[in-house]
Amino acid sequence: MTPVTLVHLSDLHFGRDCDLAMIDAVERLVPTLEASAVVVSGDLTQRARHGEFQAARRFVEHMAKSVPVLTLPGNHDVQWFESPFWIRGRQRIYVKYRRWFGEDLTPTMIIPGAVIATLLTSHGVCFPSMTPNLNDMAVKGHLPLSEVERVAKIFAEAPPELARVVVLHQNVLRGKISHRMGLSRWKTAQERLIALAPDVIINGHDHEEAAAQLGDRIVVSTAGTLTHRMRGNKPSVFNVVRIEPGTVTVQHWRWQGSTFTPSDRYVFSRPARGAAQPQGVTAVA
Repeated sequence: MTPVTLVHLSDLHFGRDCDLAMIDAVERLVPTLEASAVVVSGDLTQRARHGEFQAARRFVEHMAKSVPVLTLPGNHDVQWFESPFWIRGRQRIYVKYRRWFGEDLTPTMIIPGAVIATLLTSHGVCFPSMTPNLNDMAVKGHLPLSEVERVAKIFAEAPPELARVVVLHQNVLRGKISHRMGLSRWKTAQERLIALAPDVIINGHDHEEAAAQLGDRIVVSTAGTLTHRMRGNKPSVFNVVRIEPGTVTVQHWRWQGSTFTPSDRYVFSRPARGAAQPQGVTAVA
């Protein structure tokens, strides 16, 4: 396969919380990283306002001058208040996102070495996303079976030599600081993702960086936020994911006050599809 390098950004939150110094640093840095694509795993805005979407679109367009960019909506990009519990129809909650980022809420990108598919998990305030904790309202998402079946078909039709990458907004593994899962019915969601068997899952939402595995072989890249609202008041982080024939590497790039610099690096084994699934991760400070 052709090696793939993905710049993984998440939770930009254009609006009240966006840190323009970080945005400027990313704009300068990304063209130097020789990336195959930039993936933004949701929450481009803070309150789903037109001006916020406009600023996010200009940022994405700037990135796209040097590298392909893939985005999908997060819970902050959804106008859930326009149709709580979908009482006025489900599509109303995505009107502004679609105006500025196109009709397709679940785009697919095929690049040399990889097929990157998106799963829509931000559905506003609706019964499948609800939990007994009212603080989860409009925050947690859910992963419908129909979404998994749609992506399974995309993967089945893609050339076998391509790495399989899935992008969704809410975190699929528990945050170390928040101790929170991003999805309702998270055990079912994990089972569906394991059955889908991507090489890499890309997600955000929890404002805490992580690199770990789901099941025996799926590498999960969780990016932080380009705002001052990182968990534990830690410096902001984005990730660079490198997919090679035998390994997947997740490199954290950490904010140092004026720029981002390489930080913790995690190297996971990537067994061939259909082979035995050995565990393996090396963390390099």
